[in-house]
Amino acid sequence: MASKRILITGAAGFLGSHLCDRFIKEGFHVIGMDNLITGDLKNIEHLFPLKEFEFYHHDVSKFIHVSGKLDYILHFASPASPIDYLKIPIQTLKVGSLGTHNCLGLAFAKKARILVASTSEVYGDPLVHPQTEEYFGNVNPVGPRGVYDEAKRFQEAITMAYHTFHHVETRIIRIFNTYGPRMRLNDGRALPAFIGQALRGEDLTVFGDGSQTRSFCYVDDLVEGIYRLLMSDYAYPVNIGNPDEISLKDFAEEIIKLTGTTQKIIYEPLPVNDPKQRKPDISKAQELLGWQPKVNRAEGLKITYEYFKSLSKEELYKLPKDFK
Repeated sequence: MASKRILITGAAGFLGSHLCDRFIKEGFHVIGMDNLITGDLKNIEHLFPLKEFEFYHHDVSKFIHVSGKLDYILHFASPASPIDYLKIPIQTLKVGSLGTHNCLGLAFAKKARILVASTSEVYGDPLVHPQTEEYFGNVNPVGPRGVYDEAKRFQEAITMAYHTFHHVETRIIRIFNTYGPRMRLNDGRALPAFIGQALRGEDLTVFGDGSQTRSFCYVDDLVEGIYRLLMSDYAYPVNIGNPDEISLKDFAEEIIKLTGTTQKIIYEPLPVNDPKQRKPDISKAQELLGWQPKVNRAEGLKITYEYFKSLSKEELYKLPKDFK
């Protein structure tokens, strides 16, 4: 019997590369696709010798062609960090709109099931806590973060339109903060930023007074949730994340303790529309998928810190990408 074939967009990114690993392990033939604007071939170079893996260097905002049958699509192509999407706002909007449209069109043509990666950012700076899937969000469409938030909100809308109008089998995951090996140190998010600063002997930068909260989910737990959602029969959005909430000030102190750095915490002004609270309500994932996170933060951080410690000095001091 021939292997099931799955297309994973954003395959060279942090999450995409872990998904490639998981689906190859599950016996799938994986077609990875990435334009490498934020992804890195280093994340998937271990897969190139495998006959179960092929890679297309392609921008999903342009027409997508994949020959042969296709059973599943995971659409994970998108800048996901504030540094990236504030520098490349147009590309961010295009991959969420045109890229999603192209992936949905391919799913329709191939009669494939598609799961699109949405985000907790669709909730904006939430007025409801914790965030349930029924909450519509509090998003500023014309603020600096709107290019990412609204791209993802449109992505959900067009996905549901393809589901209801064209009867495409669709799944929508709302991803909360995730961490683990292969994260970029310089992507502007709290966890890699704190660990990178500690490893470089710099003070840890907390924005605002540090009272804003985040909930961090280890990547293996997230991948398990994605796998279960893809194989489920539920078409509406599902939160996948770890509800263990922590303030960024307390989190910075955890990183100081973990790394043994003698650096201190410094405070900078809070960015515009930065969410004050972020915690998923995962009761839907527990009920529908039998899923909940298993890796606690102390365990996950230890693995992630070991990964970052193994990076070369060049990678440790590498500046964020300068997009043209």
